[in-house]
Amino acid sequence: MTIDFEAEAVAREENNAVIIAALDETNLSEVESSWELDVINDAERGRWIAALGAEAIAELQYRFVGGRVVLLTTWVDPAYRHNRVATELVARVLDEIRESGKKVTIICPVVGRFIARNPEYLDLIDRVHPGAGAYPMHEPAGGDHDEELTAFENDRT
Repeated sequence: MTIDFEAEAVAREENNAVIIAALDETNLSEVESSWELDVINDAERGRWIAALGAEAIAELQYRFVGGRVVLLTTWVDPAYRHNRVATELVARVLDEIRESGKKVTIICPVVGRFIARNPEYLDLIDRVHPGAGAYPMHEPAGGDHDEELTAFENDRT
């Protein structure tokens, strides 16, 4: 079996862009999704799952490294996007992490964007190891502005 890493990376980037766009549509006062979600920590597989009944509709993968939680990637079933599912999943995961007293390292850009829009979670970011996705408001090098980032910056003003 051959793994096409480039195709997987492209698919992951497209998934992140769609979920981030849905986050940007969310009113900050509306964290909860349209449904009653269960958020379950599947520690054996290193992921939090958002379930609607018996159906897993979203997940946030993680690993424990050096006493902190590394948040890797978020996925939401396309049928449930634009319904605040990612927003609620990330908020509930961060609340659970806060209760544990741990800090986070953010690889997932969806989580970074969520925290940028909800600064009450900034204190959870590990200052020594914040992660590549921790601060999405930084401008990319070279003067080229990513349209999504520019839209996000304009939304915050």
